[in-house]
Amino acid sequence: MSKVEEFEELRPLLFSLAYRILGSVGEAEDAVQETWLRFDGSATRPTSTKAYLSAAVTRISIDVLRSARVRREEYVGPWFPEPLLSDPYQDPERSAELADSLSMAALLLLERLSPLERAVFVLREVFGFEFDEVAAAVDRTPAACRQLLVRARRHMEDGRPRFAAVRAEQEELASRFFAALHEGDIAGLQDMLAAEVTMTGDGGGKAPQFARAVVGAEKVARLLGSVFPWMTQVGITLTPHEINGRPGAVFRTADGKVLHTLMLDILDGQIQTVRGVLNPDKLGHLGPVADAWSVDREMRQVRRQQS
Repeated sequence: MSKVEEFEELRPLLFSLAYRILGSVGEAEDAVQETWLRFDGSATRPTSTKAYLSAAVTRISIDVLRSARVRREEYVGPWFPEPLLSDPYQDPERSAELADSLSMAALLLLERLSPLERAVFVLREVFGFEFDEVAAAVDRTPAACRQLLVRARRHMEDGRPRFAAVRAEQEELASRFFAALHEGDIAGLQDMLAAEVTMTGDGGGKAPQFARAVVGAEKVARLLGSVFPWMTQVGITLTPHEINGRPGAVFRTADGKVLHTLMLDILDGQIQTVRGVLNPDKLGHLGPVADAWSVDREMRQVRRQQS
């Protein structure tokens, strides 16, 4: 195989690895591209191309994450990973680990880890690399990597939900939720929400968002059920879609531009968390992005006209 063919065969793995370390589609794509440039510029062929490229993309991602940490600390409002509609890498033997690690909840837990802990956890727990391969990728000894993994597991287990919903149950509940949302059925929405459900939005100061998290089934149901009917009046539509391996939806304007995404965490037969990504900088990979401020003004104008 040529270098290009070898690289393209491994590209899905490299992107999936980088995305889980970085939580950013754009940064992961850049890390993969930088990995290619290093591979293409190398005068020698590695014994294992997979090991070489995985190590390269991991090191690049660690460096990017270290600099990104400062920006995230100064971020306006809650920071969420960029929504991913589908994972390009598939491995039947590790499908459960890959799916679980892709969820917004898991990616936010990974934010608790240091860059090295995060890389070790992703390589070992998610993708099943051997400790000598992990050690080579992060430039540490296997013993040091084992210690990093112990700490990473502890942080992850502290925040991991105790029960997971069956996929079919998630899809059925999500279908009813989005149907109730479309109808503005506040009572129906409330029945599907956990008592202490939390709704938060990531606008990054670049789109309208809640001043703080909205907590409680009644408050969340009333807010969602009262807002979406106004959105439909200005041509906003929603398309249910799996996002980061969990039920969600993409909201678009009448001309097809992406307005925002909504994701649901479902546990024990109820919706526990509703997360929206509204920051236009995080939506560009989904297609042309709408001006959320303009949409908000249009909605306010319609409400004033009908009040």
